[in-house]
Amino acid sequence: MIIERTEYLNQLIAKSWNGKVKIITGIRRCGKSFLLSTIYKQALLNKGITSDSFIEISLDKKSDIQFRNPNALFDYISEHTADANKRYYVFIDEIQLSYKVKNSDIDETIVPEEDRDLLYTTFYDILSDLMTRPNIDIYVTGSNSKMLSKDIVTNFRDRGSEIKVFPLSFAEYLTIANKDKTEALEEYMMYGGMPTAAIEPDEREKRKYLQGLFSNVYIKDIVERYKLRGDSLLDILVDILSSSVGSLTNPNKLANTAGSRMGNKPSNNTIKNYLEYLEDAYLFQSAKRWNVKGRKYFDTIQKYYATDLGLRNARLNFRQQERSHLMENMIYNELIRRGYSVDVGVVEVHQSINGVRKMSQYEIDFVVNIGNNKIYIQSALNIDTPEKKEQETFSLRHTGDFFRKIVVLGGSQKPWTDNDGVMYIGVIPFLLADIISEPIIP
Repeated sequence: MIIERTEYLNQLIAKSWNGKVKIITGIRRCGKSFLLSTIYKQALLNKGITSDSFIEISLDKKSDIQFRNPNALFDYISEHTADANKRYYVFIDEIQLSYKVKNSDIDETIVPEEDRDLLYTTFYDILSDLMTRPNIDIYVTGSNSKMLSKDIVTNFRDRGSEIKVFPLSFAEYLTIANKDKTEALEEYMMYGGMPTAAIEPDEREKRKYLQGLFSNVYIKDIVERYKLRGDSLLDILVDILSSSVGSLTNPNKLANTAGSRMGNKPSNNTIKNYLEYLEDAYLFQSAKRWNVKGRKYFDTIQKYYATDLGLRNARLNFRQQERSHLMENMIYNELIRRGYSVDVGVVEVHQSINGVRKMSQYEIDFVVNIGNNKIYIQSALNIDTPEKKEQETFSLRHTGDFFRKIVVLGGSQKPWTDNDGVMYIGVIPFLLADIISEPIIP
């Protein structure tokens, strides 16, 4: 079964022949290789590109193992793209498996210690050379314990053009679900959008696959990548974050919680490092807190969201199914997938309580930043009573500005707007259409 990932395909087409290396990144097993070698290639073939225009190398295959040597890779590509009058598409899968090779013709004794890395040829060197040739368009994928996708983007700097791939969106999942929208949403919130899990019809196999990804792929990758002595703290931290998606936290709080489980408290710096590892592996994403009226960020407290709900649920053995947290996480993922910059909003309100004037903080789930404009979004399962509506919209009505305000409800409600200018829409139509990309009139 082929899942048409049109959004990413359009990005690849738009970036083709832009003079940069196209770097396809994202959490492992989200479909990067399939996107490049099957979907994109077929689209080019359909446009009339001939099959001999493709140079395809998979460094994880035994047949291509010799090309892990960057010099051999360079020679092979150079030889097969020698016709200057012909255009070639070069696809390199699992580029991080390429190792560095020492240059034997340089006297190492004259090279300063801090520059010893320059004694080696790496795939960055050979691709930087090849990308300057006008008849070659280069695409790479790669992420594992040796080098995560984020490292590849960083090292290419302005010579790379990133296409970040996510697990299936709800809209993509719906194309293969063979269910009505409501039933498909329930399935999606339980098993997420990892492509292999999405197309697997047997629920037991879905669970087994998702649980195996954590233990056999992601955790091992991080432990090997960062040479951790053991993975007990990492396991505990993953469990804590999975249990508390959408909850405010900070390294000290996480250290205390982990310490209570381990018997000894890890340092805050260790927790910060582990959080960075998890984000670099694209397992979790963080959202900073933004003071809406003060127009500044809070330094320490933030929220973490799971990149895929299925992986999060599998990590907890499908036990903790707090619908409000899952919906909030799903909305956050959709906003990030659409390319928006997203913060957690805080509105400070001064109130008189029992004759005493106090300042209270109220949360806005998401502040979407679009240039100088913002859109405030609140996730609410329902507003079925006046009291519930007041509670869910209080922070929105006290921002002190005129930016758009949206409440996403837990259903398929069509959009409508109340007398205060707050829009309400069900989560299903919200996930299926980007309503916030409409022109903004402050």
